[in-house]
Amino acid sequence: MNAADDARTERSEHDELLRRLDGISDGDLPFHAQRPIKEHLMREFAQAEQTTRRRSRRPLFLSLGVVAAACAVAVTFTLSGNTPEKPAKAARPEPAAVQLLDRVALAAGSAPAPVVRDGQFLYTKSVGRSVTLSEIPGGGGKMEAIPSDDSAERWFSVDGSAGWTMRTVRGSETFPPEGSPNLNNPTYRFLESLPTDPDRLLKFIYEDTRKQHGAGSGSTTGPDQQAFVAIGDLLRQFQAPPGLSAALYRAAARIPGVVLVPEAKDAAGRTGVAVARVHKDERTEWIFDKQSLRLLGSRTVALKDSAWGKAGETLSTRAIVTQGVTDRAGQLPRE
Repeated sequence: MNAADDARTERSEHDELLRRLDGISDGDLPFHAQRPIKEHLMREFAQAEQTTRRRSRRPLFLSLGVVAAACAVAVTFTLSGNTPEKPAKAARPEPAAVQLLDRVALAAGSAPAPVVRDGQFLYTKSVGRSVTLSEIPGGGGKMEAIPSDDSAERWFSVDGSAGWTMRTVRGSETFPPEGSPNLNNPTYRFLESLPTDPDRLLKFIYEDTRKQHGAGSGSTTGPDQQAFVAIGDLLRQFQAPPGLSAALYRAAARIPGVVLVPEAKDAAGRTGVAVARVHKDERTEWIFDKQSLRLLGSRTVALKDSAWGKAGETLSTRAIVTQGVTDRAGQLPRE
């Protein structure tokens, strides 16, 4: 079986998975993402082939990465001689992931908005775990991976006036308001002010991630990965306005390198379907219920052996258990 056969097989598996998902059918989508995106990518591939022929007099290495479900092709050219090597560009979003995120957006946009008022709190209970590195005593600087319980209950002030409170197995702590709300320190009122047009919203997010993680920042995360992480944090932290949640999912579908993961398990042991992005040998996943398309949680999986863990092991994971509204921090939402 060659690479083309592998791509066709994986694309067929992804198509079948999307057909089996309950909740929303292809007919409910506002656009049919797969065909136009695939045709666009194939046109780009044809242009790349023409460019290769024009440069045939110079030694050239062509690396083709076939992205499942759409035959999306990432082409990296390494020219010999004194020509500097250019960094490989991230692959375009996988069409199967784009289609799933649009279904998720439709479901999120139709959910009822939380009824809140200033002075109240948005509550989220989650279970989770992660890995931290600790130096082995007498180990000559060697490190070992130590599991950590990240389960927590959090209360976020709707208008930000009372900060937020976190309760874990280690106790409770309240964090006072700190500066103006922003993407990294949002309030519900701040989220209400964000644009719900996906393109405008993604532009706003990239303005922040390029400043903090772009060229010259010293960050190794990069603006694309940080945009994916920032959107995931906003969606998981507490209930967002439905229109904004839908826009966030559609914005995420425009980030390079987003792919479909047919099966993933959250920290509560629930199995779902996921969208993900790979960065530095780790895959960050958002996991959704296959029937309701509700966000279940997230996890990060190692793709290579490292001090943090072996390939295939979960490095961090969090599952959303309960969300709601309370009148004060420390109180549980009504059933």
